Amino acid sequence: MSSCRDDFESTASTGNLEFSRDTVYLDTVFTNVGSSTYTLKVYNRGNSLINIPTLGLARGEESRYRLNVDGRPGKFFNDVEILPRDSIFIFIETTLDYNTFTNDSTSLLYTDAITFDNGANEQHVELVTLVQDAVFLFPKRDANGVKETLSLGESSKGEELLVEGFLLEDDELTFTNEKPYVIYGYAAVGTEKTLTIEAGARVHFHEDSGIIVGNNGSLKVNGSQSQDTLKMENQVIFEGDRLEPLYTDVPGQWGTIWLTAGSKNNEIHNATIKNATIGVLVDSNAGNGIPTLAINNTQIYNSSNIGLLAQTATVTGENLVINNAGISALSLALGGSYTFKHATIVNYLQQGFRQAAALQISNFVPTEAGALAADLKQAKFINCVISGNRSEELQLQAVEQAAFNYTFTNCLLRFDDPFQDLTGTDLYDFGDTTKYMGVIISSDPLFKNALSNDLRIGEDSPANGTALPEAAATVPFDILGIPRTGNPDIGAYESIIFKHKM
Repeated sequence: MSSCRDDFESTASTGNLEFSRDTVYLDTVFTNVGSSTYTLKVYNRGNSLINIPTLGLARGEESRYRLNVDGRPGKFFNDVEILPRDSIFIFIETTLDYNTFTNDSTSLLYTDAITFDNGANEQHVELVTLVQDAVFLFPKRDANGVKETLSLGESSKGEELLVEGFLLEDDELTFTNEKPYVIYGYAAVGTEKTLTIEAGARVHFHEDSGIIVGNNGSLKVNGSQSQDTLKMENQVIFEGDRLEPLYTDVPGQWGTIWLTAGSKNNEIHNATIKNATIGVLVDSNAGNGIPTLAINNTQIYNSSNIGLLAQTATVTGENLVINNAGISALSLALGGSYTFKHATIVNYLQQGFRQAAALQISNFVPTEAGALAADLKQAKFINCVISGNRSEELQLQAVEQAAFNYTFTNCLLRFDDPFQDLTGTDLYDFGDTTKYMGVIISSDPLFKNALSNDLRIGEDSPANGTALPEAAATVPFDILGIPRTGNPDIGAYESIIFKHKM
């Protein structure tokens, strides 16, 4: 056998390499957290094989960047060849320790360059990374290297349920806005302890991490309002620990904020909770008549499972916005007591198919023996938008063993039932004024951009001017701090005038 291919003659680099980009920006990373892998492509547009005598990092072996050139790891390479009209890949990563630099701020810019050849033929591609200092909270290890765990009780088979996590110490129970917080595992608030999170704080969670508030513990999230949805300096933000733009809206990056049974006086004010598995999980209250959770002026987005899940809990919510969840935006299960005013509860999930409605309410949970039931003492929705991209965005499920009390007052509700399979039945009798008062059925809320979580309404929205004024007076400002005056609007936002492009 033979080949007609002759060996290529090598031509030295003459400074005519081309690159897929002239600067590689490695997006912001936390100190000592490895970056994503970034790619640079180097092209030989000519008809001869090119030999690059030297290729490496300008800072040499001291550089904090790592390279992989066509499968070879290192920081400096000799005689790198590129076939004619071909290319090679360079993969770039970094791990930066903020504490090794001298800097007065909480972030700094680290730069380097990849150099190709030297002298008159030298070419280079800049490397730029912003490294962010942070407070890291994580489980400790014992002498055998085993990480701390938290006990969640016993399974149905009597086995102890453990999760990787740790109890917050007294000096860790106040999160400020001075530095971001990065949590590995579940940070637990102990008995009679309170975790306070101040306005402007940023809390980032690693995979399978979150916050657990234990029996007789409390969570206080004290963000403050901003009238600009794009500027959230004073909000408290909970999200994953990957800062690259690729991860901005990826659901399921971390676990949940879990307010366990017996936790008390929990408050979440002016927060954004995004990209969790379950944004907030609320279990039964402490039996003291005080809500398990009061949640106001808060947005919950991009939950892979459920935005807010409450079970036999007592929850009050005002100016609450939930969108984009793999199952439901809001699920109220196994009874409880709930009041929501001026909430926007919708689900416009684009990834995959979902069978559940944006809002689910039930007085039971299924078990192997049938169903475990508890009284739904009340589920009041006043001046709320309940909508999404399914035809029916309200799902009511009840068993006779327990009470099932609910009311919708001046709500905009999407419920398209073309075959009248449900409309008019006991649960969905929209003519029953003891359950449904002043509701608007099956109207598009006409949000500004629901797919990007911009759930403001315009002047043409059926929610504009149709709220119950007496109830609106008890929530006098919308989620952006805009006064509700004159004819108030249904939902968390007062209407604005959309600027249409010409």
